[in-house]
Amino acid sequence: MSKNLPQGPDREILRQLSKEELVDLTIEQAIVILELMKISTYPEPENQPSEVNVARPNIKTLLPTAPLPEHISQNIETIINLHTRNEKNVPRHRRVVEAVTAFFSRPLFLYSVLLLVGLWLIINSFPPHFNVPQFDPPPFTWMDFLLGFASLLMTIGVLITQNRQEKMAEERAQLSLQLHLLSEQKIAKLIALMEELRRDLPNVKDRYDPEAEVMQQAADPCAVIKALEETLEQELAELQKPETSN
Repeated sequence: MSKNLPQGPDREILRQLSKEELVDLTIEQAIVILELMKISTYPEPENQPSEVNVARPNIKTLLPTAPLPEHISQNIETIINLHTRNEKNVPRHRRVVEAVTAFFSRPLFLYSVLLLVGLWLIINSFPPHFNVPQFDPPPFTWMDFLLGFASLLMTIGVLITQNRQEKMAEERAQLSLQLHLLSEQKIAKLIALMEELRRDLPNVKDRYDPEAEVMQQAADPCAVIKALEETLEQELAELQKPETSN
């Protein structure tokens, strides 16, 4: 490695070299190539000594993010206002009941119940000669009473929480129905305006479109529900006929 070997030897010089010198020459050339690759990839800063290894931080490319469109922001604000209005109308005592009910669904409550029941059984199951005071000896009457009472309270709390959630879901369903009906009316109006524009334009050939003629009228929800019920009744009657014949 310390020999001054030629950097560009010809064939005659390479033949005169021994195997060890050829290996050293190959290693030196590989080291030079690696150093050149490092310099080209990470250029050394100015006024920095070459002996000092400069730590190069990992530079992450931050992609620019576009802001949300205005209509999406308005929709988000509307949804937040609806949730805020529903939460403001909840009384304080109902909030307490729902908070306790939410705690019942956590794993911590399960572990606490298992620990308390286990300690209860262990303490009240010791034989009399251990002199351990047993406040609820077998068959554990007090534990059955407390567990039954706690189950009743949890059931009532869950029903109270579900009742409010069902009311909120009903309000959302009514709102969705109103918006769907309004969208249906708007689409029918747009189709009617397009048909009128097509008839008035002189460059567009006027023709009769029966589908567009029908779609100009908004659908009647009552008529649609009635048609669905009649169709379902007919399908159920047809399915029941083979069963009665057999």
